Amino acid sequence: MTLAANSQTSFPAAATPRAPAARPRRSKSTDTLAISLVTLASLIALWFLAAHFGWASSLFLPSPAEVLTQFSAVAADGYANGTLLNHTMASLGRIATALGAGIVVGVPLGLLMGLNRWVRGIFSVPIDLYWGLPPLAYLPLLIIWLGIGETSKVVLLSLSTFAPICFAAQAGVRSVPAERVNAALSLGANRVQLFTSIILPSALPEIMTGLRIAIGAGLSTLVAAELIAAQSGLGYMIMSAANFLATDVVFVGLIVIAALAFAFTSGMRWLEHRLVPWKGKL
Repeated sequence: MTLAANSQTSFPAAATPRAPAARPRRSKSTDTLAISLVTLASLIALWFLAAHFGWASSLFLPSPAEVLTQFSAVAADGYANGTLLNHTMASLGRIATALGAGIVVGVPLGLLMGLNRWVRGIFSVPIDLYWGLPPLAYLPLLIIWLGIGETSKVVLLSLSTFAPICFAAQAGVRSVPAERVNAALSLGANRVQLFTSIILPSALPEIMTGLRIAIGAGLSTLVAAELIAAQSGLGYMIMSAANFLATDVVFVGLIVIAALAFAFTSGMRWLEHRLVPWKGKL
């Protein structure tokens, strides 16, 4: 009986080790944002240290507190015949007009250049010739032709934004895989369907990249144009401050331009995420 009872006694099974709980994975964009914030904080801290220990004269490197004070003064009282908002809006109006013109003209022409060798052969040489020239080299010529008003500056900015958008659209069309085009044709797609369903979506990532390059080129050209022939704008304010060695005002203008560039770039990334969510995932 004892042996039978013992033989029927059940022993607890050995506990199986549990797998460790999976840790939530952070996205790469979050890690990149954290690295960028740390880098920005490090640069600001280095600026504070340089100003605090007098590594450079305040004439050449004003302290962050001085720049912040001057930022408030320029925003409230103005500088160089206009407030900070007036100068910012003048620059934004010029760059927005030029960017719109570059998109309206550059995207269709770039797509045509990618689709048709005759169009590519006719327009590629003139665009290559003027795109290789610095904008300040032909700015005097535009002033002679169009005067010192807004027209010459907008045309100069439009030329600086047009070329990268046009080249990006052309590169986007030429990068479409031939297998995808042949598959659409074999399924009975006509030319309009082929363009709207295959070519244009495939070229969109390149076009968005061209837009980001065009924004950078437009902002750099904008400052150069306003340094020479303008009565308003951030570049004009920076030049006026430099003439009087007002370095803190120069820093104010540079910070505003950097903020505008960051805002434009962030907006383009958001738009790129909405229009081409598949970019980088294939």
